[in-house]
Amino acid sequence: MDLPGCLRTNKRLLEERGSTFGALLSEKLGWPLHEGDNFHPQENIDKMARGEPLTDQDRLPWLLKLHEVIERERSSGCDALVVCSALKRLYRQILLFGSKALTSSSSPDKEILHTAPPDIFFLFLHGDYDLIYQRLLARMGHYMKADLLRSQFEALEPPMEENVLTLDIRKSISDMALEVENHIKSLKSSTKP
Repeated sequence: MDLPGCLRTNKRLLEERGSTFGALLSEKLGWPLHEGDNFHPQENIDKMARGEPLTDQDRLPWLLKLHEVIERERSSGCDALVVCSALKRLYRQILLFGSKALTSSSSPDKEILHTAPPDIFFLFLHGDYDLIYQRLLARMGHYMKADLLRSQFEALEPPMEENVLTLDIRKSISDMALEVENHIKSLKSSTKP
């Protein structure tokens, strides 16, 4: 299996750029795209549509479904993109390790599972609140209200994992895609014997 096996964004570009960026990467890399919003249970969608932030409990079934998608793609030997807002370290651990991350994080010594396997890396699409809020206001047809952005910023634990590439959303989509392609090339070359 070529590196990386799965690629996840942990903060979406928001507005139409999120789906555009994921679609562009999917097309350039030839990898299937799994949009995390399509995996939310209806209760989560209804809650966000009412302007209510999701809790960790609300997100758990959704994150576990996305973990299953990731594992299915890895088991098949396919590379894939999974796009979602994995705002907290625990969320990223659940994406990587499923329910094992929950038992590990609740153990008395608070042992957290280790870093991402080498065939998985995260993208952190970084931007300031005002820029993302303006993009959310311009977005049409999405159930998440722009006013929920504040709760996402409050919950955000920027990734410190070693398998993360930070992208500045002020750049063009094509420039960000080129950064991702170069990152993949560097990962592949660093794994050659």
